[in-house]
Amino acid sequence: MDIERQWRPIIDSVQDGIIIVDEKGFFIAANKNAQLMTGYTEEELKGRSCRILNCTGCKIIGKGSGKNWCELFSEEFVREKKCVITDRRNRAIPIIKSATVLFNEKKEIVGAVETLKDISENINYKNELASIKRMYHIDDGFHGIIGRTPIMQSLYDGIDSLSSLDTPVMILGESGTGKEMVAKALHETGRRAQKPFIKVNCAALSENILESELFGHVKGAYTGADSDRIGRFEAAHKGTLFLDEIGDIPLSVQVKLLRVLEEKMIQRVGANRSIPIDVRIITATNRDLEKMIALGKFREDLFFRINVFPLTCPPLRWRKDDITLIIQHFIQFHAEKTGKNILGFTPEAMRIMVAYPWPGNVRELRNTIEYAFVLARGKSIGPEHLPEKIASGRSFIQQPVKDQVFADVIKIGLSEKERLLDVLQREDGNQTRAAQRLGVSRVTIWKRIKKYGIQLNSY
Repeated sequence: MDIERQWRPIIDSVQDGIIIVDEKGFFIAANKNAQLMTGYTEEELKGRSCRILNCTGCKIIGKGSGKNWCELFSEEFVREKKCVITDRRNRAIPIIKSATVLFNEKKEIVGAVETLKDISENINYKNELASIKRMYHIDDGFHGIIGRTPIMQSLYDGIDSLSSLDTPVMILGESGTGKEMVAKALHETGRRAQKPFIKVNCAALSENILESELFGHVKGAYTGADSDRIGRFEAAHKGTLFLDEIGDIPLSVQVKLLRVLEEKMIQRVGANRSIPIDVRIITATNRDLEKMIALGKFREDLFFRINVFPLTCPPLRWRKDDITLIIQHFIQFHAEKTGKNILGFTPEAMRIMVAYPWPGNVRELRNTIEYAFVLARGKSIGPEHLPEKIASGRSFIQQPVKDQVFADVIKIGLSEKERLLDVLQREDGNQTRAAQRLGVSRVTIWKRIKKYGIQLNSY
């Protein structure tokens, strides 16, 4: 009795269910959580066979005690085995079971200790998530890009139209709109999909380091160059090179980059030998390169070389109808990552999320949900779990000015013809700028003009 007084508080404090059986499978003890899980009191279990739980993970032999009773006593332990038991009310309870056989000083089997972890809540949670996913038609999106609004469909059309081509593409968009994901989608839909996709963040590297990163160097080319090294162009051979933040490349490197793009040959820093390369170039920027050209900060010839086909990543405030989809996508991601059973936002919190203008776009939205996951304890996220500036409706977004890349908002919820008319009116009938704004090719704009019989002389 003294020994039981010592171990009883210990097993009752454990969150999992614990049962102890003798060598013939009869219950000796059950902690409080095992009683709650099975619906039986300890007194009701004592002296009864463990068979009453109908555990699907047990293989009963039933021809005696110890190894002649069940397979557990032969194996001597079980680790995290998924099973289903039946409780007193005849309900199926999914569990994860671990068990260890007990021996006396003569090495004889005297029983076993089993721990039972109830996973029904996790299974119900996954089923609820799956139901929500079906309700909102949530999937992995277009190559990971989440969005179903017309403006996003136009972006997908633009990507698809480039699938069989190596045309240089420039991706325009504010910070956080997913330009890298668009670049990856262009690579994955193209004929080079099985080859390397190499990214260079041009803004993160100094002039000397950037040149070495792009073109490689030979041993002794500069202090610290202890060995030959290939550059990103060589690493991307036969594949795609994504030059992010292209507007931050120094003029001296722009000259060399233009020459490489025209000659399709590179020279490592410090070498005289030219190396042929076969690379598709995709660039991205959130800067106004035409303004930079006027200021002498970006080469016009390089601009025309890389800006053959522009695609625009719309800011999140242009596609508010996608916000709920994106939110649920990130909720599922963080739920799986953290193990928290959070299913969604309360109606009030969702209204706040949709109304907020998201100056940081999808990146800011993702960070907001991660922030909320830290604070939330239940199954839903409320206004009290949001960052203060979002919960209060404050935004630090700058007012657009006339020389910014994105000067105004495209109306959401219009038909294809209405959106085209709206954009043509905003761009004074300029088909090239209309194509950039809608994220499609100029040919697509021309086809839609013909399709809907639009008269351009009215603009």
